[in-house]
Amino acid sequence: MRAIERIKKYFSSNYEVLAAIIIFTIVLVAKLEFYKTIILMLEFIVLMEVAKMISDFIKKEKLRLRFVIDIFIIFLIRDVIIYTSNTNKDYFTILFLLFVIFVFFIFRILAIKYSPGIVKLHQGNKEEYE
Repeated sequence: MRAIERIKKYFSSNYEVLAAIIIFTIVLVAKLEFYKTIILMLEFIVLMEVAKMISDFIKKEKLRLRFVIDIFIIFLIRDVIIYTSNTNKDYFTILFLLFVIFVFFIFRILAIKYSPGIVKLHQGNKEEYE
């Protein structure tokens, strides 16, 4: 009985694990191809990021560069998965996409580091404002 309570407590604070288990079970039961499922999930994440970006733009009337870069990174990761799962692999395309993802990661780090929404106070403490 204690074990069941511990499991309930764990899943009540970690919804993503429960969601992953449910999605994995659906993939197994429906006998879907795993890489196609991953591609569809990444497309779903791209759509969620676009909706989040649009919602943030409507509410705050400004567009955060971080959201735009995240969308491109996720979309490019999706393309890398598609190319690597293809039987006729084009290694140049895969390496080029990985390089572009690396560049976008650099841009993302710079966008966060030099964000105008962060004010530096007292020896490195940061305070974010809207």
